[in-house]
Amino acid sequence: MNEKEYDNLLRIKTGGTLELLSQSAHYNRYEATPYEALDELFKSYELKRSDGFVDFGCGKARVSFYVHHHFGSSVTGIEMNGQLYEDAIENLVRYRRKAKFRGGAIRFERCFAETYEIDPSENKFYFFNPFSIQIFMTAISNILMSVERAARPVDVILYYPTAEYVQYMDNQTPFELWKEVKVDRLYDKNENERFLIYRLGE
Repeated sequence: MNEKEYDNLLRIKTGGTLELLSQSAHYNRYEATPYEALDELFKSYELKRSDGFVDFGCGKARVSFYVHHHFGSSVTGIEMNGQLYEDAIENLVRYRRKAKFRGGAIRFERCFAETYEIDPSENKFYFFNPFSIQIFMTAISNILMSVERAARPVDVILYYPTAEYVQYMDNQTPFELWKEVKVDRLYDKNENERFLIYRLGE
């Protein structure tokens, strides 16, 4: 399926890019993770219905709907941009019109990633370079504090990871690289087309 066909299947609209011109330099433009990449990731990485999945910088929420549709996990999308948040909510209305709304809850919060309070039920955290390394460090720190309060294994999933993100995860956190998933067709042309999954605890 191409991008448009996949959007149609989920009854959502997530294409295009959006430059966040009025935002601070800490936030990157909106660009959805390709469906092709998500298909590749989830061939070898399973989610459970009991998982709590958080999509940081969710934009129009393609990843959120994909995860909910395929695994029924509870999903929270975090988005600070007003226009993108509204797009995600509109997509949610359309998505809920599908024949059967199954699985866990799916919700969106309009807030800054660094202020989002991690729920003890949340254990999978997804980042597609949504913001600067400073904000990423704060988000990871919040995840670690949440684990201190409620011990559980957690995964951090990075798509198209920047050298700064990787360096920070490798050298300044207790997370360990658990799996690398290359997006075969795209990786041949661009070595950034990969996922890194970091795990804390078992």
